[in-house]
Amino acid sequence: MFNAIDNHAVPAGHATLEVEMVFGKSAVTSAAASSPMKILTPVARGRSVWAFTSSFGGGLVAGDQTKLKIIVRPGARCYLSTQSSTKIYRNPAARPCSHTTNAHLDEGSLLVFAPEPMQAFAESHYTQRQEFHLGPKAGLVLLDWFTAGRSARGERWAFARFDGRNDVFINGERVLVDPVLLQSATVARHMGRFNCFATLLLIGEPLKTASNALIHSVAALPVEKGATQSVSASPVPDGVVVRIAGLEVENVRQVLRQYVRFGSELLGDDPWARKW
Repeated sequence: MFNAIDNHAVPAGHATLEVEMVFGKSAVTSAAASSPMKILTPVARGRSVWAFTSSFGGGLVAGDQTKLKIIVRPGARCYLSTQSSTKIYRNPAARPCSHTTNAHLDEGSLLVFAPEPMQAFAESHYTQRQEFHLGPKAGLVLLDWFTAGRSARGERWAFARFDGRNDVFINGERVLVDPVLLQSATVARHMGRFNCFATLLLIGEPLKTASNALIHSVAALPVEKGATQSVSASPVPDGVVVRIAGLEVENVRQVLRQYVRFGSELLGDDPWARKW
């Protein structure tokens, strides 16, 4: 068992969420946040908990260093997203600007962690670190995606630095390291015609069937010249990693919508039906 969350000791910029099984249903047993972080729980009890994080101003400004801690207790289920895309505002002075997620999934639990995409503005600097620790028979759906920025304003891949990394552990063993480092000097050339990139990870025993189906589905896709999106899938221990590149955010969103349909069976309802 991991230590319980203390609602009375939440430092500035931190948010915490704890979900447990209470009388046969998943329930929020602890939630707290301090500025600029916010956490909302519109479905605080049910087959799964639904929660959303946000921040004052809709994003991170220079100097913001936010942290999110998640604990999903044995057998509980949680869907966690954001209210909208997270904006990373201009930061020409390169002051520290970062976000850290640390999630612990106890035995037989499930976390669907699917925030909206990151949108890094011109001259922004951003670092993101996310760790997910899975116990026996726990499952994780992780969506991590980002856009070219404010393309409509001519800010296409104009941020200064975007540094992200996801680490996944199962029973204490690191099974996945997924880093990305983009810098303004080279990023636009490497991204080509695409303006949105997404990584979708399914891992853990509750997601084996969905993972296998997804691998076969992506393998059967035709290769089309000039397509609006490009999709690939790679097996990982107990799961699959799907990578999607799209001309626009909506191209990527359409593909993701097809690949997360199984979520309604796990969560008791489809969280994307009204959102996407």
